[in-house]
Amino acid sequence: MELIVPLNVQGDRPLYEQIYQYIKDEIRRGNIRPEKQLPSSRELAKSLKVSRSTTQLAYEQLVSEGYLEAVPRKGYFAASLDGIFPPVARSAATVRSDQKIKLSAGTEQENARRQLFRDEFEVDFSPRGIDLEGFPYATWRKISRSVLKEEDRELFLKGEPQGDLILREAIRDYLHAARGVNCDASQIIIGAGNEYLLMLLSQLIGRDAVIAMENPTYRQAYRVLSGVGHKVMPVGIDKNGFCVKELNGQDVQAAYVMPSHQFPTGIVMPVRRRQELLSWAGEEPGRYLIEDDYDSEFRYKGKPIPALQGMDQNGRVIYMGTFSKAIAPAIRVGYMVLPESLLSMYLEKGRFYSSTVSRVDQRILANFISGGYFERHLNRMREIYKGKHDVLLGELKPLEKRFEITGEFAGLHVLLKDKKKETEQSLLEKAAKNRVRVYELSGFYMEEAQAKETSTIVLGYAGLTEEKIRKGVELLREAFD
Repeated sequence: MELIVPLNVQGDRPLYEQIYQYIKDEIRRGNIRPEKQLPSSRELAKSLKVSRSTTQLAYEQLVSEGYLEAVPRKGYFAASLDGIFPPVARSAATVRSDQKIKLSAGTEQENARRQLFRDEFEVDFSPRGIDLEGFPYATWRKISRSVLKEEDRELFLKGEPQGDLILREAIRDYLHAARGVNCDASQIIIGAGNEYLLMLLSQLIGRDAVIAMENPTYRQAYRVLSGVGHKVMPVGIDKNGFCVKELNGQDVQAAYVMPSHQFPTGIVMPVRRRQELLSWAGEEPGRYLIEDDYDSEFRYKGKPIPALQGMDQNGRVIYMGTFSKAIAPAIRVGYMVLPESLLSMYLEKGRFYSSTVSRVDQRILANFISGGYFERHLNRMREIYKGKHDVLLGELKPLEKRFEITGEFAGLHVLLKDKKKETEQSLLEKAAKNRVRVYELSGFYMEEAQAKETSTIVLGYAGLTEEKIRKGVELLREAFD
């Protein structure tokens, strides 16, 4: 079919947003019937005389919201909305943010979207990427074979709800040595990702608990907590991180923080601010700090920052971590360290939940850690990421006159703040015209209404080769010249 989209090239709204809104309205009104095929992004771009990246962004937003379905090797089709209450339209910034932090479902539709991204963008500076070339395939294969050769029939039984003791002990030893976490294996709960663990934690602290979160933040955690019924209070961030003073006079029972490397700003919380947080938690019974230590392994200047949990003397810190960044997202293993007060509550209210991680996978991971392979893998990945980090900073030097570069000493992404204060949307569109995908900082705020115009873009580099990093920055220099 042919689409005649009325575009206002002189208007304030970006062209792709106008295309998105027009198609969405047509589908809602029934003018585009369910299962009707739309023109390809290339055909639509040609007919409207716009760039393909413009039509592609519009289609991606519509697919994300469920108005279109992407069928591999066939194209885009209008989805059926029969019996569905029309959702509130979201802004392009919100949808793009959702796409950035959405975990891959591995479906044909998702794979098709990825292929389209590969076709459309020459370089994607995704802050969610990791280097899979560095994954220890041979070692993982050897351990997997060894575990299955043991013929341990118990591995195929249900197992402990908290996770197998052998893995919990291996994680305890690693956390104490590498992160300064003080705990017993009995305090650790293994789960298939932080989403499951957060839902389990919600049962322990109560759905009526108000939770404060840094804003901007890791939006997946926000969506999980708000989705299960918690009222989430946004808290601002200054140069030292979470603004504890904003909690004064507020009825808040828990604070979700990332003190060792705040996502996405990259701020490392100093000791004084950590003490303020611990003091706040200790003022009232039943207050807790949820410490998300998601990528603390990767630091390129100075010594690793110890976990907040190691400073806790009153059992107020709930420590959470994952192997998604350190090993691979597909491992789907996260862990939560409960303070003693919540552990007793878990034994009473949560032990009836079965472990969500395969016991075979648990044994493989336990052997990987206890056999010293994990430590060697981390050391190797630190070197690899340090090399990419240095290449990126070196290539960005010509842009330092215009952009302030921050967050560069840890983690797997950096931030570029435009001194000219050009809008993030404009920066994204200029990059897209040069076939480079970058991400806006404002897209990481909990809600669109809370987002501030920061004129800051986020560049992730972990999933790129050094050659791709050089090429991507070269294209960005051309785009922002």
